[in-house]
Amino acid sequence: MSEPVVNVDWDAQAAAFDEQPDHGLRDPEIRRAWADRLRGWLPARAADVLDLGCGTGTLSLLAAEQGHRVTGVDLSPAMIDLARAKLAGRDAAFLIGDAAAPPVGEQRFDVVLVRHVLWTLPDPARVLRHWCDLLRPGGRLVLIEGRWGTAGPVGIPADRLTGLLAPLVPGAGHVRVERLSEDPLLWGGTVADERYAVVAVP
Repeated sequence: MSEPVVNVDWDAQAAAFDEQPDHGLRDPEIRRAWADRLRGWLPARAADVLDLGCGTGTLSLLAAEQGHRVTGVDLSPAMIDLARAKLAGRDAAFLIGDAAAPPVGEQRFDVVLVRHVLWTLPDPARVLRHWCDLLRPGGRLVLIEGRWGTAGPVGIPADRLTGLLAPLVPGAGHVRVERLSEDPLLWGGTVADERYAVVAVP
C-alpha cells in the first residue's frame, strides 16, 4: 500500500531544526541517551553507515564519534550544508539525494540508519527492498520510527513495519523491536505516542 508523500520545505526548516531536543541533541543527557542507544544498534567494530534522511547530521555525528565511517543523504541542500559543517574533519561524506533512492552503490554498507523517514515515503515495501540491496552480507537496517498524534495520527506502527520486513528477513529472530516511548531522556520529556526502533538483519 502506498502512502502520501509528506511535503515539507526542509530547506526552510533547516536553520531551526536542531532546536528540537531530539534533533540537535544539545542537552548532554539527551545526547548521551541517543549515543547509548546507537551503540547498541550499530556494530561494535568500525563500520560503513549510511544515514538516510540525515538532516543536520546529528546521528551521523554520534556514529562518527563511535568510530564509524558515515555517508549521509538528504534531499535538502541546506540540511546537507549544516551536516557537513557539523562533521567537518571527520570520516564522513554527505550527498544531496532522495532517501528512497540514494545516490550510492549496492552492497556498500554495513548499516542503513534511518530516523523518522520511512513513514513519509510512498511505497515503503519497495523502499525497504532497495535499502536491503545497499547492505553488505550480514548488514543491518536500523529504523527509528513512530506514530504521532491522536486526532489524525501520522507515522507507521511497529507491527506494520515488522510486517513489511517479514518477507525480507529470513527468520523472526533477525528482527528486534526496541520501544523508545518509555525513555523520556531521548525526547526531552515524557511522550504518549508510539516511538520505537527496529534492528533487522536481512
